[in-house]
Amino acid sequence: MSPRVDAFNTTAVLQGTQPMPPGSFLNRLPPAEWSVFVQAWGPDARTYTQGEQLPLGPHDGHVYIMLGGCVVQERFPLGAVRNAPRVARFRGVGELLGEAKLLHPASAVTTVCLSTTWVMPCPVQRVTALLRRRHLAQTALLQSLEARCRSDELIYCTAYRPPVHRVGALLLHLAVTAGTTDPGEPGPVTIMGPRQKDIADALLMGTSTVEKAVRELRSRGVIHSRYRQLVVTDAPRLQRILASGGNPPAPAPQA
Repeated sequence: MSPRVDAFNTTAVLQGTQPMPPGSFLNRLPPAEWSVFVQAWGPDARTYTQGEQLPLGPHDGHVYIMLGGCVVQERFPLGAVRNAPRVARFRGVGELLGEAKLLHPASAVTTVCLSTTWVMPCPVQRVTALLRRRHLAQTALLQSLEARCRSDELIYCTAYRPPVHRVGALLLHLAVTAGTTDPGEPGPVTIMGPRQKDIADALLMGTSTVEKAVRELRSRGVIHSRYRQLVVTDAPRLQRILASGGNPPAPAPQA
């Protein structure tokens, strides 16, 4: 059964009126530049189902712009051998995936869809030529990659923070970059796809540690969790928890 593209706001996204996550490529790309991409490759946009891999192997010739959904990208710094360490990163809406191919076409990164994912495939050679001609698009891409690096540092490279803070920061990030809301109930944000094991792998934590952090966040009333579904129910309160270092706020002094 083909995945449903009507699960996404296709018209608003392709017209450039859908708000995009701050710092993402599509957030920084001027509307006139986005229309060039849509005219060239909008008709080729398609969906992938949960568990499918995007074609980003060494012999594939496209980069992908994320229009909806959530993926995890995996790299193996010491080689893809049994029990080798891996680096996992979640990517969401508005990002350009496979950017290394713009410099080295044979580059590859394992990219797995964690939910139904809508992407626009763009031929590497044509995108490279377009970026050379259209400096605003080139600048938007470079700025988005820099923002991604800074975001990754804050989310994935904070081993010194309490587990509840690290898990909460990742969930808040995913709520912004891959979350969906119900128009009839605009407060809660649903994150479809990531399992607690995926979160543990990305944060280099034990699954039991992630489970404990999720239970604590749930007990504080800021998230709900189901299989492959996490709901941030109170983002402002979650932000306050993170600002406190992951610890409960100190009690108010008695009069």
